[in-house]
Amino acid sequence: MKNNETKVKRLGIWMDHACAHIMEYTPESVSTTLIESEFTHQVKEDTIKKSESLMHNKEQHKQHEYYSKIGDVIRNYNEVVLFGPTDAKVELYNILKEDNLFDNVNIEVKQADKMYENKKHLFVREFFDKHTN
Repeated sequence: MKNNETKVKRLGIWMDHACAHIMEYTPESVSTTLIESEFTHQVKEDTIKKSESLMHNKEQHKQHEYYSKIGDVIRNYNEVVLFGPTDAKVELYNILKEDNLFDNVNIEVKQADKMYENKKHLFVREFFDKHTN
């Protein structure tokens, strides 16, 4: 292993609009934590009963909070792959590339289906193994 490889911190994030599986990659393992959006189906139903525009505002606010939490994690890594079945990964990517705090983070976006945890880990492992050789 090259000396500079030991300093590179890599992160895989499988995400949709409801939750993000944050997977820290090391050559030895992949460990996962979860970040969930607070804009749940129940919140949406309750808010819709009150007002459509209120629901839209609340959804945007909660989505921004969700993306901010993910961004706070990403800030500590050098290489990140965002993947998943919805446009959430692209929305997050567009927000991050506008923010100078992420200028030194190499972020890639990949389309992926819904996956079980072991498939997510395999995706992250294969992605970074391919990019380090």
